[in-house]
Amino acid sequence: MAARASPLRTRGLPEPSLRKVDEPAARPAGAFHGGFGGLAVSDEATTPSPRPIRRGRWSAALGALLVLFTLFEVNYPVLRPQSDLAIFALFGLLFCFLFPRGKAGAASRHRALRLLDYVLAGVSTLVCVYVIAQTEPSFSAWWLDGSSLGDRAGAERPLDYLIGALGLVVVLEGARRSVGWALPILSVIFLIYAQVGPSLPTWLFPHRGYGWERIVSQTFLHSQGVFGTALSVMFTYVFLFVVFGALLERTGATQFVIDAAQRIFAGSVGGAAKVSVLSSGLMGSLSGSAVANTATTGTFTIPLMRSSGFKRHEAAGIEAAASSGGALVPPVMGAGAYMMLEIVDPPVTYLEIVRAALLPSLIYYFSLFTIVHFVAHRVHWFASRGIARPGRRMAGLVGEAKAASSGAGATDDEQGFDGEREPAPTAPGGVAPNSRWAGVLFVGSLTVLIGLLLMRFSVFRAVTVALIVVAVLAMAHGETRLGLRDLLDVAARAARGSVALICAAASVGVVIGVVTLTGIGTKLPSVLLPLAEQNLMAALTLIMISSIVLGMGLPSAGCYLLMATLIGPVLGNLGVVPLAAHLFIFYFGMMSMVTPPVALAAYTAASIADAGIMRSGIAAFRFALVGFTLPYLFVLRPELLLMSPEGGAPPVLRVVVSVIVAIAGIVPLAAAISGYLRCPIGWQLRLVCLAISGLLLWPAPQHQMLGWNDITGFVLLMILLAFSGRLSPGYRSASP
Repeated sequence: MAARASPLRTRGLPEPSLRKVDEPAARPAGAFHGGFGGLAVSDEATTPSPRPIRRGRWSAALGALLVLFTLFEVNYPVLRPQSDLAIFALFGLLFCFLFPRGKAGAASRHRALRLLDYVLAGVSTLVCVYVIAQTEPSFSAWWLDGSSLGDRAGAERPLDYLIGALGLVVVLEGARRSVGWALPILSVIFLIYAQVGPSLPTWLFPHRGYGWERIVSQTFLHSQGVFGTALSVMFTYVFLFVVFGALLERTGATQFVIDAAQRIFAGSVGGAAKVSVLSSGLMGSLSGSAVANTATTGTFTIPLMRSSGFKRHEAAGIEAAASSGGALVPPVMGAGAYMMLEIVDPPVTYLEIVRAALLPSLIYYFSLFTIVHFVAHRVHWFASRGIARPGRRMAGLVGEAKAASSGAGATDDEQGFDGEREPAPTAPGGVAPNSRWAGVLFVGSLTVLIGLLLMRFSVFRAVTVALIVVAVLAMAHGETRLGLRDLLDVAARAARGSVALICAAASVGVVIGVVTLTGIGTKLPSVLLPLAEQNLMAALTLIMISSIVLGMGLPSAGCYLLMATLIGPVLGNLGVVPLAAHLFIFYFGMMSMVTPPVALAAYTAASIADAGIMRSGIAAFRFALVGFTLPYLFVLRPELLLMSPEGGAPPVLRVVVSVIVAIAGIVPLAAAISGYLRCPIGWQLRLVCLAISGLLLWPAPQHQMLGWNDITGFVLLMILLAFSGRLSPGYRSASP
């Protein structure tokens, strides 16, 4: 009897095989985000190797231990805080060294490099266990000189310094592997700065200088450095949200959000791109990582946009811009709100942060929807035809959609709107489960989370309860029921997704330790204050550039923690509302994800869309352009944060006027970016639109409701809207 043909082979697709996938961005075209312990279904017809499977099981087991330890210790602490952070850092370093990602994956590394990985993992274990043993009273018999590490501060033993030096080495190497060279180099510069203080020129903030023993003690052995605020925030808040997002994704929440967005925008012009904007914004609020969110939702939404006529780089740019703004969306804000709870001074409440972030996030996504709508009219006259209302069942696997999206290497001219339209994403070999129960999980868990936070439960307790609710509801329905392998896979995904955050936070702790030791944070105002007295916009621009540059080499959470430590107090001294100052830093840390030349979210989307990297980065920058003006607006117009400079609630009229001005400025900006305003427009009118937008989005002087620029911009916008349909009649019939 002849063997039955594979349904994939009969459709012209290769057989799937199991392979190890360490990072979302490293997944090959057609990879399905399923499997156990990092195993994924791939289009590569290779023979599965047992070693990746064993490594997947080890990573799943280690991830499960990390999740269980964090959940228990955050809610019912038994150990001292420094011991908790040492164990947390150890898990991150072990994942970094034992389960390398991308091209440096374990299966492809030279034996000598693998030996180095094991040595680094062993050293990481040694230094973290030493800190725990020298901190916990349970191990008092092992304490040097009969005193704990904290009690002998300033009188450490040579062994302490040796352990501290080794600890700094593994922390910096872990950061280099997980987030690149930028942060380790910055940390080393600060370490050198702490040592050579007396010989520095005046403009480099000289200080008394410290020996290496004191520097090592400050940055690693005690709670002002590696085991300080940055790592504590990751341990207490951020990691739990990573687990929460991984669990929701495993139960089908991602597809539910996309399914719901399809229903909302079915038949709308540019509907496919609007689905991407809405779904990426909602999921990005949970994950907090622009890159991870792009890799997750982009696998579904980018083929959808390609199937409805958007060019590759445009689809990649829209997805990257939408994913990068997700962490700005309350109430979750990718755990950004909870980091601010710890850092903003004077302290603010969770409700104050959510209320402040509401209007700016709505304005940002309004701008994206407007730009997408205009782009669909200008270039893709029938962009909405590629999207249809989903039935009771949704598209599941995305391998065929990705294969269709790649277009066999065709160019935009061959596969774009003017050519043959690509087929819409379909499910090869079958369909996925119904998404309705996944919707119950998504809405129910978010309702519980937000409700508990509004009832003033602690953040970690609210997230823990929400996790339990998701798990219980998932078990109540056959299509979302999670087995042991599924739970282990969630743990492994959460742990792998947190490696960069843990290592970056530990390295940021080195910088914070030096800042605290040398007092450089108190000296920065002496540079920025005179500049701000002459021109506050110039000072804000300098801070913006610093945030973007640092954000290019850091996860957004790490960038915010570092900049908030260095610059946050300075902005407060400049007369800026403290919460507005921290949101200013947070926004530009996120915008670095779509700022070339290192636009990581855009490059991740480009790899999915098979588009040019730099072209996708420029497209993402264009689509997210409003995100670069909003922080200036709400710093100088705190009414957009529902705050007044004097404190308390602002007058309603000022809030309404500020929102109207912002929206009015977005419309001509969208026209300038897309080349469309009631009809396609040429470059001359695009420049006019850009100028009008600049007038409206340029902040009025502080404490002034409307400036001359706002009034002038309104008048010009009304004239432009009234005559735009007759300004370029020749374009109506012209092909784009």
